[in-house]
Amino acid sequence: MTTQKDTLQPLIAQFYHWEDVQPNKVFLRQPKGDTWHTLTYAEAGQEARKMSSALAAKGLQQGDHIGILSKNCYHWILADLAIMMGGYVSVPFYASLPKEQLAEVIELSDLKAIFIGKVDSWGNRGEAISGKVQAIKFPHYEGSAHIDTGEKWNDLVSQHPAKTDNFIPNIDDLWTIKFTSGTTGTPKGVMLSNRSPVSMMAAEKKTNWIGLYKLPEIRCLSYLPLNHVGERIGMELIVITLGGSISFAESLDTFAQNLRDTQPTVFFAVPRIWTKFYLGVIAKMPLKKLDYVLQDPAMAPKVKAQLKASLGFSQLGVAVTGAAITPAYLKDFYKKLDIHLIEAYGMTEVGGGIANSPDLNSPQDSVGKARPGAEIKIHPETGEVLLKTPYIMMGYYKNPEKTAEVLKDGWMHSGDRGTIDENGYLRIIGRVKDAFKTSKGSYITPNPLEEVLTANNYIEQICVAGLGIPQPIALVNLSEVGKATNRTIVETSLLDSVEQLNNQRASFERISTVVIQQETWSEENECLTPTMKVRRGILDDKFGGQYLDWHEAKDKVVWA
Repeated sequence: MTTQKDTLQPLIAQFYHWEDVQPNKVFLRQPKGDTWHTLTYAEAGQEARKMSSALAAKGLQQGDHIGILSKNCYHWILADLAIMMGGYVSVPFYASLPKEQLAEVIELSDLKAIFIGKVDSWGNRGEAISGKVQAIKFPHYEGSAHIDTGEKWNDLVSQHPAKTDNFIPNIDDLWTIKFTSGTTGTPKGVMLSNRSPVSMMAAEKKTNWIGLYKLPEIRCLSYLPLNHVGERIGMELIVITLGGSISFAESLDTFAQNLRDTQPTVFFAVPRIWTKFYLGVIAKMPLKKLDYVLQDPAMAPKVKAQLKASLGFSQLGVAVTGAAITPAYLKDFYKKLDIHLIEAYGMTEVGGGIANSPDLNSPQDSVGKARPGAEIKIHPETGEVLLKTPYIMMGYYKNPEKTAEVLKDGWMHSGDRGTIDENGYLRIIGRVKDAFKTSKGSYITPNPLEEVLTANNYIEQICVAGLGIPQPIALVNLSEVGKATNRTIVETSLLDSVEQLNNQRASFERISTVVIQQETWSEENECLTPTMKVRRGILDDKFGGQYLDWHEAKDKVVWA
């Protein structure tokens, strides 16, 4: 149990508090068409308590590992609460894992049970769950796959009484194991203690670093994978700590309407989502016209209000961006709408965000400064960003060798290259391993080149590549605006952007060719991670054999 000397309380204790003091406040909102199914704190608590009793009746012991395989939905949160109420350890997975990868992480994590819920497809994935692992399936969500594995959630809830005790685990006991997305090699299970998430919120309460405690109400829309540290910390933790509400997106098709219906006060998105919103706005009102309107003091307030309401941001108080570096042009655009995008830079191993840019005057090309209580420094020889927090990981599960490789003297080796200026602002140059060598023997760091080119409205996704060829090339997915525009206009615009970039770079860094790829990169074709970051290695494997031909092509814009 938590000692009296330690004022920190695990996350589940925060839920017990709100369950007691505001039992009738809506906690969870699940959409179905035009209607919303809601659960109050009391209702959510009762259902989670019954499921926690069911887990105990099935023979699970405190400390046992329980998986969650589902897209975001209210049962995900209920399952997580039930796990915490019983003193178990949650092991959430990406809902899209194919059978082989699912079997791998189930084996690696020593699961005793697993919740299976809202997934797009099921097929033979049930074969990945061994007979040693007890499976429980959520009620069916319309539009998702039918699960033929496991006992029914509703049956178990109806058969067991609600737990009456408020179990509180030790603050330094294992809270969760989060597996990395596994872009290279075997996934690693990051172990975070109960201390990790609540330490971050304790620092926020003390300093109001992000401004969460100034908001009159906490209202979030949950749609990014809940097993990812950004969504789990930036949404679930915040809502439960501050007694707010969580709404969910029903599907990709309904996302925009779900967002407008929710009008969140806190919103977290990856740069690709912020880019889609931006492209949607300028598709209806070209940027030059929008800039002109926003400079008119009589029209600007009304136009800003209309645009924010149409996006779902009429009551937005804290806007956060992360998981990948956000281009400066996006920050500039949202600033015109009085929306300040706060960078959240960090990684699972340090419990989530470690640097933020809440200051309105933060340099647009930085990810801000170290959070209160956190430390950041640059390795003097390699330029690698080193991180230290009070909520750093306990290590990789059953993998002390890998732990020792990245965790040295209390400092986490991030794998990022960066700089810190005299004012303490951190700039990320790129991943140490993203750099590649051309056939001329020169190393190319692609990230800064990509950031410049993504300012072109016709580009939605980009990957600068060129391992083993004379000059780098730019692989591109066009935006919806680009797809709807005449090819000649697109080509001219892209060539202009490349020329402007090349004029500012050393000769060995200059882009020789832009390759427009017809196939959209996605998680399904393995070109993107579940958090929508480009898998460079996959693109190299798929297209590397054509890099030299594209580089030597007569036309400097190639439609592949």
